Amino acid sequence: MKKTTIRIAFFVVLLLILAILFFFKKSLFFKEDSFVNNDYTTIIKPDTETCLQCHTDTQGFSKHHNPNLIGCASCHLGNTKTLDKEKSHQGMVLIPGNLSDAKETCGVCHPDELTKIDTSLMTTNSGLVAVDKYIFGEANSPDIHYHIKDIKKSPSDKHLRDLCANCHLGAEKNEFGAITQLSRGGGCNACHLNYSKEAKKDLSNYITSDKTKLPATHPSTDIFMSNTHCFGCHSRSSRISSNYEGWQETLLKKEEIKDKTGYRVFEDERVYIYKGEDVHHTKGLLCIDCHSSHEVMGDGIRYLHEEEAVSLECSDCHFKDKPTTVSYDSLDKESLLVYLHRDYTHADKSILAVKKDKHPLINTYITNAGKAFLIGKKDGVLHEIKPQSEICSRDTAHKNMSCATCHASWTPRCIGCHNQFDKNEAKAFDLLDREYGTGQWKEYVAEFSSSLPAMGVRENKDGRRIEPAMPGMILTIDKGSYSDKKIEDLVSFHRLYAPNSPHTTAKKARDCKSCHTDAATLGYGRGKLEYNIENGPGKWVFIPEYENNPHDDLPEDAWIPFLSEVKEGVINSTRSDFRPFSVAEQKRILLVGACLQCHQENSEIMQQSLVNGINPLLKKLSKNCLLPSWD
Repeated sequence: MKKTTIRIAFFVVLLLILAILFFFKKSLFFKEDSFVNNDYTTIIKPDTETCLQCHTDTQGFSKHHNPNLIGCASCHLGNTKTLDKEKSHQGMVLIPGNLSDAKETCGVCHPDELTKIDTSLMTTNSGLVAVDKYIFGEANSPDIHYHIKDIKKSPSDKHLRDLCANCHLGAEKNEFGAITQLSRGGGCNACHLNYSKEAKKDLSNYITSDKTKLPATHPSTDIFMSNTHCFGCHSRSSRISSNYEGWQETLLKKEEIKDKTGYRVFEDERVYIYKGEDVHHTKGLLCIDCHSSHEVMGDGIRYLHEEEAVSLECSDCHFKDKPTTVSYDSLDKESLLVYLHRDYTHADKSILAVKKDKHPLINTYITNAGKAFLIGKKDGVLHEIKPQSEICSRDTAHKNMSCATCHASWTPRCIGCHNQFDKNEAKAFDLLDREYGTGQWKEYVAEFSSSLPAMGVRENKDGRRIEPAMPGMILTIDKGSYSDKKIEDLVSFHRLYAPNSPHTTAKKARDCKSCHTDAATLGYGRGKLEYNIENGPGKWVFIPEYENNPHDDLPEDAWIPFLSEVKEGVINSTRSDFRPFSVAEQKRILLVGACLQCHQENSEIMQQSLVNGINPLLKKLSKNCLLPSWD
């Protein structure tokens, strides 16, 4: 009897110990994830759900979204109190993560992230709407806040619905499957949904079995984004994603490049030609190696245009003097969560941070010896980050230029674009409402090409800076075709260059002549720009490659007239704080270009001009120097 009592007591104590260990282990997990939601343990109760009674042995979940820890209903909702199939699936969300259900699904555990996403430009498309309305004459400024979901059916709104409104996070993902080059929107899925090979195979078997063979492998929801997650939207307009990989769009059809090398057909059947990839892409770096969650998801502030939302500068990693850093102990919740999910181990080292807003670049660190390293998010490869070159560090003559101005190797060009409304189009598809109708705006492009970037001037409260520019919209808009009124003033012509960081970074900077003696760089368009010194004082002469456009009598690809003022009232930029060079600025650039006719850029005198500027050298000219005449 005594032994029986002892045994019973032993088992009771053992059960109590096991229970304590179970709950202690569970509390440890939630303590780690309490960065997301302090009430996480009261929201998620997987032990009470009946889902896994039927969906047995399902695999593929990410470590932090395992249903044994967070349940199934935390993502998919539904009725977790019954084993009846029909009743248990009532109210279920098959594809959670769309912004329409995110408050009840992802946002329950990640409310801060959802709040930021709601104000992100990827959700609102504010800049896209603002510029389009501005160019259509429906707004007097491109600097007005909008939300893509609020647009109506004005000529500009219809233009957006027909050609542009697909690329926003509010677009619903309503079909199972991995994110591809054709994907648009999908809320949280746009970045965080990943299908393994097994998950893709199981999904295919599920569909071909008339949905009777349940998938054994679930897609993963995690932070391990690939460039494909970015590609669907960012391979349009300025084509950052395709640029980064080295591909320039063409007007060719896939049938025309059969057996030809150097071309690629993307999933939407657009044909690209290889022009040279970004140096960071050659190293295997992903978009998210530079653009972290703080930029991608937004910071809760409503920005007008995308360049305002991007706080990262090249110099944050390739620093000149002392870099901006943060310690592991001072990491914000979001950054700490990423650090833990990626199993990083550099908590004892300083982490690089962005100078502008101090957000950490969590996959970087500084050693005690002062060397900087980046851990590639694709493969974990360690990359030493090189400091700025000597010329970048000491050059005071170009201190107001963005890094991309010199280091972007090419940028896409698009000219001769005509926009016309086809009222008879019977299969018009509204990209915003995802429905067919009648009548559609159509875009007819004359030419795709590429070249070294042009340059423009960003001038605002933060100062004056020279940045790359591209012919984003040299176009005519036949507004009369939408209103059925065929009168001349309803056909508008614009030659709008856009500020652009092409993401075609080369280690070697462009040479001096490619800026100071290049017509396209200065904004004149392609052509022959020559310095003529045959008859005394020098004189710059420009012969354009393209004929003049009858709308404004400038070369088809030009931004501004050659050494002449732009006509008053002409809109030639997609931004109110970005403009082409003034005539005075053109003359100063071409003055240096005249010097380069005789002096090599690596000569002592030209190198001296980089440090001290050109003015001191003009005071001690040789008798052989022939400066330009501007008459």
